[in-house]
Amino acid sequence: MPKASEIKKHAAIEYNGRVMIVRDIERSVPQGRAGGSLYRMRMYDVVDNSKVDETFKAEEMLTLADLNRRPAILSYVDGDEYVFMDDEDYTPYHLNKKSIAEQLLFIDESTKGLSIVVVQGMPVSIDLPSSVELVIEDTSPSIKGASASARTKPATLTTGLVVQVPEHISSGDKIKINTAESKFMGRAE
Repeated sequence: MPKASEIKKHAAIEYNGRVMIVRDIERSVPQGRAGGSLYRMRMYDVVDNSKVDETFKAEEMLTLADLNRRPAILSYVDGDEYVFMDDEDYTPYHLNKKSIAEQLLFIDESTKGLSIVVVQGMPVSIDLPSSVELVIEDTSPSIKGASASARTKPATLTTGLVVQVPEHISSGDKIKINTAESKFMGRAE
């Protein structure tokens, strides 16, 4: 059983007899308390998608939910439903666009290393790889000789994600993005 301070975004925990996915975590250190950090978590029920905001002390023990992670790829989009296919047994997993909107900014049809989080036989979330390769759709023109510069400019990727890139990067370039921090890592090979 992990402490509240060890829980990460998109983790599945058991809370009040329900399985919840943690979507957002805010850490605060109130003044006047003897070093006690508080973790405010926004969680969503995997069954009915109801929202729960709860605050935990850093040392409070939480129970991780029983879940499986299945390797998958994006198969197709049907309106607001995104259908992912299991890499091993070809099971289709249907996820609503609203529940995975944040992760969709890092996913296109060529994204590898995705995992579908399955709780009680139901797909509830996507685990992203630590980095993905995406193509820049739009950015200001590259500046010749700017590779030695530390200045950056915004770039819009094909998925709609906007990241800061060095000035020498141009539209059409394929780049690596850190999914945890939404940051440019370098050009893709």
